[in-house]
Amino acid sequence: MQKEKENWYASWFNTPFYHILYKDRDHSEAAYFMKQLTSFLQLQPNDEILDLACGKGRHAKYLSKQGFDVTGVDLSKESIEYAKQYENDKLHFDVHDMCEPYPHKFDAVFNLFTSFGYFESEKDNLRTIKAINAELKPKGHGVIDFLNVHLAIKNLVPQEEKTIDGIVFKIEKYVEDGNIIKNIRFKHQGKDYFFTERVKALTLENFKEYFNAANVKLKHVFGDYHLNKFDKHNSDRLILIFN
Repeated sequence: MQKEKENWYASWFNTPFYHILYKDRDHSEAAYFMKQLTSFLQLQPNDEILDLACGKGRHAKYLSKQGFDVTGVDLSKESIEYAKQYENDKLHFDVHDMCEPYPHKFDAVFNLFTSFGYFESEKDNLRTIKAINAELKPKGHGVIDFLNVHLAIKNLVPQEEKTIDGIVFKIEKYVEDGNIIKNIRFKHQGKDYFFTERVKALTLENFKEYFNAANVKLKHVFGDYHLNKFDKHNSDRLILIFN
């Protein structure tokens, strides 16, 4: 695997600007999805959940309030440092590389909000699937909430500007070499900044190949946070449940 400093996500996610750009994410939608998902999986109070690539703990905090014992892990030290202020007996945070199995078993492992497909190497995508499988108790559930690349590419906005907290973010999006690329440029206190987000345009078929190679079974496929059936032409999300 590439060294941390070479990975776009290790540098970009650790900046305050990442959290400024995405600070208006829908918390009510996240809470609704967690309620729908945990109900569908029939998870019980005190069941253990791993929130893999948890960021600042948006989903983990809500799951903890639902009565689950939640561990949130992320590669971003800055995000975990922030999230730790919310720790309690049922909510824990740790810096961790999701390619490696976390040293504990869980009733469910959630990888949410397109926190997959960042790696340059196909091996690291497969290693992550294997790591999730290794983190599950015998009857545990793995969940990956990914974007529907078919709709995302169809609706791609090539250029846009967003002004947040006085910062003008100039955003460029395009598809290149099987990746959805987002270039982000802005100026702050007289200094120019440039960051790139790169996510592999993974389809349901790609994930099925990973699951076969990792010897895990795909159980359910949903297309939105209401858990409606996946339709590659119309669904907003690609939500995969496996074990």
